[in-house]
Amino acid sequence: MSGYAEVFRRGRGRHRRRRRIPLKTVAVLSALVTCSAFAVTRMEDDPLDCAPGRGADGRPARLPVECRGANAALRAGAPAGKAPGRAGGEGGDGVPHDGDGGRPGRAPAQPEAEGGYDRERCGNTSGRLLLSLDDWAYSDPERSVRIGAQLQAQGVRAAFFLIGKFAAQYPNITATLRQQGHWVGNHSFTHKQLTALDDQELHDEIRSGVGGNLLRPPYGDAGERERDVAADLGYRICNWTIDTHDWEKGDGPGGLRSAEAVRASVRDASQEEKHNGVILGHLFSNFPAALNDIIADLHAQGYQLCRNTGPVTENVPHPLPC
Repeated sequence: MSGYAEVFRRGRGRHRRRRRIPLKTVAVLSALVTCSAFAVTRMEDDPLDCAPGRGADGRPARLPVECRGANAALRAGAPAGKAPGRAGGEGGDGVPHDGDGGRPGRAPAQPEAEGGYDRERCGNTSGRLLLSLDDWAYSDPERSVRIGAQLQAQGVRAAFFLIGKFAAQYPNITATLRQQGHWVGNHSFTHKQLTALDDQELHDEIRSGVGGNLLRPPYGDAGERERDVAADLGYRICNWTIDTHDWEKGDGPGGLRSAEAVRASVRDASQEEKHNGVILGHLFSNFPAALNDIIADLHAQGYQLCRNTGPVTENVPHPLPC
């Protein structure tokens, strides 16, 4: 009422003359107050639910008119995700290639849960962390099984994603790693970017890789098409939450990041990245040299790693039995 009082009463004093306010002005003010009250009430109401749903017949429900513009705006302004970019490392064809944490010229897809399966965490819901090692130890293939033996002695189970071209030449390595209690997954046959292949090439690149049911696509790059082809061949996609960037150039052995720098990448990762997390490293880098310190740091921070409970088969259970 304070607004009305100010309009109806222009001064204070008994002897001041009061002016008559035109009815038109009163009507306008009344309308403004009514609209303000409606706006306040609308803000206090529950927010409009614009989530897509389905009707009684199972078909997509029609959204209210107010939702359509809002949802379109959200789609138009959705972030594309980060594109870390890569340099260094040697590919499955024996030539330098980008590492697995990024993909050439494209932004990685946002993390997604597929029917309750979180590809960034490989289905890990244990609260523990999974160590994973990619590619191949090109100059020393037996390095893989030495790392496997070291982790086995510490009671730690890791996942090795091997390039099929080389794994086929050294079949004993895959068998030994599984006997040591480590999961071995498919990292494609020649480490080609799957999204750049046509349908037949994509199918062949996955099918010819290491047998099993986990696929780590090179560069972590897999869209809906790649996911569907992998599923048809019996694979779930398994990426990571912590990238050690061990593939980057640095002042460590081999001209790559030092073991201490790789160690810090894990130590300084966020709690969100570590809980049910998956750590990405490579067999050709200084990541293996950092493993003991990485494990010690995680234990000191109160984290545990997947437990090695003995030999495994080629198929990895879901959820991960860490």
